[in-house]
Amino acid sequence: MKLFFFSVVVVFSMIFNLNAQDKPAIIPKPNKIEWTDGEFQFSSTINYYSNPEADKNLARLQDLLKTTGSELQKTSEEEAHVSLKIDKNLASKLSTEGYQLKITSEKIEIIAAENSGLFYGIITLRQLFPAEVESGKITSAFHIPAVEISDKPYYQWRGTMIDMARSFFGLDYLKKHIDRMALYKLNRLHLHLSDDQGWRIEIKKWPKLTEIGGQSAVENGQSGYLTQKQFKELQEYARERNVMIIPEIDMPGHTYAALQAYPELSCENFENLEPKRATPPESFRGTEVGWSKFCMEKPLVYEFIADVIAELAEITEAPYLHIGGDEIEDKHYKDFVIKAEKLVRLNGKTTIGWEEVTQAQVDVSFISQRWTGTTESVVDTRVIESICKNFYLDHGNVPDQPNTYSWCKKDGVSLENVYSFISENRKAIGVEGALWTELVHNAATADDRLWPRSIAVAEVGWTAPEKKNYTEFTKRLGLHGKRLFNLDVNFYTTPNVDWNTTK
Repeated sequence: MKLFFFSVVVVFSMIFNLNAQDKPAIIPKPNKIEWTDGEFQFSSTINYYSNPEADKNLARLQDLLKTTGSELQKTSEEEAHVSLKIDKNLASKLSTEGYQLKITSEKIEIIAAENSGLFYGIITLRQLFPAEVESGKITSAFHIPAVEISDKPYYQWRGTMIDMARSFFGLDYLKKHIDRMALYKLNRLHLHLSDDQGWRIEIKKWPKLTEIGGQSAVENGQSGYLTQKQFKELQEYARERNVMIIPEIDMPGHTYAALQAYPELSCENFENLEPKRATPPESFRGTEVGWSKFCMEKPLVYEFIADVIAELAEITEAPYLHIGGDEIEDKHYKDFVIKAEKLVRLNGKTTIGWEEVTQAQVDVSFISQRWTGTTESVVDTRVIESICKNFYLDHGNVPDQPNTYSWCKKDGVSLENVYSFISENRKAIGVEGALWTELVHNAATADDRLWPRSIAVAEVGWTAPEKKNYTEFTKRLGLHGKRLFNLDVNFYTTPNVDWNTTK
């Protein structure tokens, strides 16, 4: 009798596990999800509805539904198969980016307090569609399992960073990257726009920055820059996908591209360059850091940064500007970053900088981006977590991966290293994976370094730590292989993940 009972339990367990595995893989893992009985089957005609407040997301829903090949027809809420609704009363429960998704055999409903939440509800619905949706059209009939989801992010800041200064990436790649970010509910794209090797954003008051600094790059890297018109176009594209662009101008170190364009920002005899790895008019194509800085005794330097900050603030939609501030020792450093941070505030923005800036008594509104976690801060600020041993994606996916760094973590930054991160900082507002490009010179290599580790960043940023499980995450991630394949992502096929990459 005991053996019979055990056998029944095993059989039912196997059936349950099989059914669980058959469910679509949602990433990031929702806050609350309950699979229910039944399924929604798409018919030849799909009736849809949105209340007026939700119309901002209607085109995105329509684009998704068109992939089914069904005819779309707008109807009343009562007759709709698919509906979008804004309900402001849900604000306290769902915050600005949360949503509720309910699917039965009769209808699909997405409700949120804000349009950003509706956007993410549609993203989750998209992940319930076959991976073929990413190629633009689904060629066979399919159904969606019934489910109830109530979801909201753990952190408000869920980001990736691309270093465009060492090697330039243009609009086409950045737009593709934004699309991929949006699919995994990442919402901040930090662009590192200046460094020793190049200057990547047009500043009209100082045109040589791009005329000269925009023409150089690291050895084997790509040169170029964004015009202000292109930067605005990129922001508009990102805004439609709920992604905010954060521009960074690194100062007062990592400045050789600016010094090459305007040597007058240097001290006499270029004493601010040590060791002198290059001097104007030479370009710098190496990978070394920590050898250049502005001549911080010169009033002209402060005129320059005031102009750059003002012009950048004027063309930036986001409420933030990043001033860098890393890897420099100078007696004028603290005075400089205090002045730069104040200039950002005077231009109506909140300042972000690398953690070293908090050695100075900057305003408490400042946001510190931690990458070593070792700085002794004198001001208690909000924090973005980019700790290098967890989030520096220029490090190898695996130990000894060619053309990757290992200075922060000798065996690389694995998918599990990213996923296992938990912040203990009470003022952490989010996480950001950083791709430095000294050794990343083309789109294929960038894809390899960014994906799938950026998907792990997304789940760390969205899903509460107590709900995370790495083994379970890799099972869901493997099912997204076909989705990434259809998106033409040259992703790294992480070992010990059962990747589904068939067409």
